[in-house]
Amino acid sequence: MQPAPQTVGRRERNKQEKLDRITAAARELFTKYGVDEVTTQQVAEKADVGSGTLFLYAKTKAELLLLVHNVKYAQALDAGIEAAAAEVAVLDAVMAIIRPIIECNRVQIENGRTYLREIVFGDPSEPNHAEALSLTMRTEAGIAGILAREEQLLARGPEKLARIVSAIMFVSMASSANAGLTDAQVGDEIRDQISVLLGA
Repeated sequence: MQPAPQTVGRRERNKQEKLDRITAAARELFTKYGVDEVTTQQVAEKADVGSGTLFLYAKTKAELLLLVHNVKYAQALDAGIEAAAAEVAVLDAVMAIIRPIIECNRVQIENGRTYLREIVFGDPSEPNHAEALSLTMRTEAGIAGILAREEQLLARGPEKLARIVSAIMFVSMASSANAGLTDAQVGDEIRDQISVLLGA
């Protein structure tokens, strides 16, 4: 006899519904006004939850930004990995992963730059920060898998090269000098640097 399927309890459903409301409210307010202009109280009011409830999901505004951007980053990474599978050339495949990440990070440029700073300097013990770090590791693993396709790159250490590629991507997206560039221009700059690294 098959065991009965596990159903999600009311308490878990309520928690998920609150998390969804908080994430949607923060995303809308951050996109419209920028993270620096929004308070956690405004997010709590828009999500129709108390401040105490909000802090159960994100203890700081920075954690709230990580919560929102992690969802977007994960979707962009999934799309990039899928697109990369259709590319033959290694550099094209690497850029197929990177381009959706650039686009999602630059929807609101200052929010994206703040998100990147939080990944680098935030508290890794916070769950949303840990999730962000996990996404960067998934990105590097996806890139390393592509680099391992070429024998000469395999000999140079795809994981190490992928970490350098990741650093190029993060610095280029976070740089204030690039804030006025289009997504395509940032992508071209990243591609040029990766091309030098790979000897492509």
